[in-house]
Amino acid sequence: MSLPFSAHIPFVEHLGLTLERFEGGESTVRLQPRPEHRNSFDVTHGGVCMTMLDVAMATAARSVQPELGVVTIEMKTSFMRPARIAADAPGGAALEARGRLLHRTSAMAFTEATLYDDAGRACAHATGTFRYVRRAQASVSAPQPPLPTD
Repeated sequence: MSLPFSAHIPFVEHLGLTLERFEGGESTVRLQPRPEHRNSFDVTHGGVCMTMLDVAMATAARSVQPELGVVTIEMKTSFMRPARIAADAPGGAALEARGRLLHRTSAMAFTEATLYDDAGRACAHATGTFRYVRRAQASVSAPQPPLPTD
């Protein structure tokens, strides 16, 4: 049974990621790839893989203090093999990203995550640095200032 992300993240919901573990500096995120997640080589697109790794690291960082949010400061990803699901895999087959908090300070989290295919083979690995941030209290009556784009 999947866990709630505790934050509304439209892109994560659009992709169909599910949170399966969220505790003690560790997290697990799963995705059952759909045809629209594939690239021209008929394997899971690298951007989908990187998103899974980013979310796994972010949730691992948040798992020790869930009331805080995190924002990605930097991320390095290495791809080791195509992230594919066997053509004859049952409907439950999925890619899985496992994140781990390596170290934290009061403001920063240092993390890693590995993405595995349905056979348990490592497909990609990432390290990332995240900044802890307090979640803003949304006010219905107060308009939000636009975010800078440069």
